[in-house]
Amino acid sequence: MDARLVNAMQQLGDENLLELEKAKSAGRPIVGFYCLYSPVELAVAAGAAVLPLCGTRNDPIAAAEEVLPRNLCPLIKSSFGFAATGSCPYFQAAGLIVGDTTCDGKKKMFELLDAYRPTHVMQLPSEQDSEDSRRLWRAEVERLKKRVEAYAGREITDSDLRQAVALLNRERAARKNLMDVNRLHPAPLRGSELVTVLFKIGFLLDKERGIAAMNEVAQTMREEHQKGGGDPRRKRILLTGVPVGLGSDKVVQIVEQCGADIVAMENCSGYKQTFRVEEEGDPMANLAAAYLATPCSVMSPNPGRFAMLEEMITGFSVDGVIDLTWQACHTYNIEAYRVERFVAETFSKPTLHLETDYATSDSEQLRVRIEAYLEML
Repeated sequence: MDARLVNAMQQLGDENLLELEKAKSAGRPIVGFYCLYSPVELAVAAGAAVLPLCGTRNDPIAAAEEVLPRNLCPLIKSSFGFAATGSCPYFQAAGLIVGDTTCDGKKKMFELLDAYRPTHVMQLPSEQDSEDSRRLWRAEVERLKKRVEAYAGREITDSDLRQAVALLNRERAARKNLMDVNRLHPAPLRGSELVTVLFKIGFLLDKERGIAAMNEVAQTMREEHQKGGGDPRRKRILLTGVPVGLGSDKVVQIVEQCGADIVAMENCSGYKQTFRVEEEGDPMANLAAAYLATPCSVMSPNPGRFAMLEEMITGFSVDGVIDLTWQACHTYNIEAYRVERFVAETFSKPTLHLETDYATSDSEQLRVRIEAYLEML
């Protein structure tokens, strides 16, 4: 990615903090979201700014461990640590926090988080296809709607929701357009660049500006690809498993240092965000159906993940798959067995499963394993 785009991303980040202060000063409601299952359209329809809040840095974990167990997922500890230390301006700006019960650790952490900010927790069913699960989740979406309306002081109409759905669909389409640049060969965007762009733009309060920025980067990268450049010999790797962001992307960086590229990310910071909500019919029913279909390992069974992996491994022409699990993330750790079998049986490719945390102390061990894996390919 050229220097102009790098500077543009940095400028977006700096300007967004100023926009956040303006929104707070103007009394605009601000809602922070932790998980992909919670429908952000409800907050957008109420005129609120929305912010992603999952912690991706190691810095606040020591403070979190004064309250939370040390042998807990680093994402949970980082998220709580930012709240406990007051060191995240985005968390500090939020007047309402929304989470969902994607795992036992998060569920209990949200209880503690409520002492720092009012926290609404959606009760997620553990499977997606039964009528009982769909009925439960629809009721949870209705309950969130009432909570957001009470916080924002505004009724959410069907018209408001349809406009929000259309806007967020365009945002998700822009994310997909950006990530799909790497279907080209060689990949125009390094994995670390993709993480940076998606992370920075994710905090933009102005959705239209974020959509335009992602489409601009995608168009620029396609034009650069037509001019040539890049190394077609670099192995193309798909990253699956837990989410990564700036600060928790050490595996992405090590893969690049070893001479390969993360060309696609199946996780919920990547391709899992490319779904579309139906725009015709009952907007509440459409929201509930689209979000419940998210293929996270918390679901049992979880066929959607394997359908997505099959399409991505083929569509991005990948040479190998790295399955990343944060320590103490039991659902992804257990599902790694099925991922390895699926990739081997369907594509005759080996999978490298890595379990780690946010610290850099195991970086050299990871490097040795990643180098050995790339040599196998």
